[in-house]
Amino acid sequence: MTIALRRRLLAEFVGTALLVTAVVGSGIMAATLSPADVGLQLLQNSVATAFALGTLILIFGPVSGAHFNPVVSAADWLLGRRTGTGLTGRDLAGYTAAQVLGAIGGSVLANLMFDLAAVDLSGRQRSGGNLWLGEVVATAGLILLVFALARTGRAAVAPAAVGAYIGAAYWFTSSTSFANPAVTVGRAFTDTFAGIAPASVPGFVLAQLVGLTVGAGLLLALYPDAGRAADQVVVPTDGTVERPALLSREASDA
Repeated sequence: MTIALRRRLLAEFVGTALLVTAVVGSGIMAATLSPADVGLQLLQNSVATAFALGTLILIFGPVSGAHFNPVVSAADWLLGRRTGTGLTGRDLAGYTAAQVLGAIGGSVLANLMFDLAAVDLSGRQRSGGNLWLGEVVATAGLILLVFALARTGRAAVAPAAVGAYIGAAYWFTSSTSFANPAVTVGRAFTDTFAGIAPASVPGFVLAQLVGLTVGAGLLLALYPDAGRAADQVVVPTDGTVERPALLSREASDA
């Protein structure tokens, strides 16, 4: 494993861990401060998550691209295969492992910060066709957003745009927009406001994979050459920071 790949995997591990810490920790705080108002709890949780996500993309994006999400990494690998861009198969395996382990670590960290058991599997059941449909919509929208920004040379606004999208999707999807298999697995390790029962995880992950397929299909219909920008997802890494100007010229010609 190269030093560069180790740095990227560390960034994905820590970034995903801190993202889940923000999701779970803000959920615990919201339930503590507003125990009788679920709507207010969701507002507090979504605002904290949106701000944290944008900040984490700014911190870790230049190192790894700040995917923090196996479906984003999978789309990056899939779309970049035809043009020789994006993640390699080895990168994808490493990113996925780092993201899942980071997500679990994030739940454990949040539990410990609030003086709870380090691991407490969630009893919050989240299942049903309406929730799975919400995950398909949330995940497809995220794929469209991230890759459209990269393809049109606007990756610089990804921290704000992705944070805003996830914050909004908390409210317009029935599932509250997990949109991330790693985060879904991680949230099974906390029996708090943001938790999801282990038995509900497979349905959510399957729906997210369907969302990946739908999002990638729509993306290729709208931007047939989106794979050329795979190196810019979610934001350019150290090795490709010289390419946005080229992508901007390509976008202007499209």
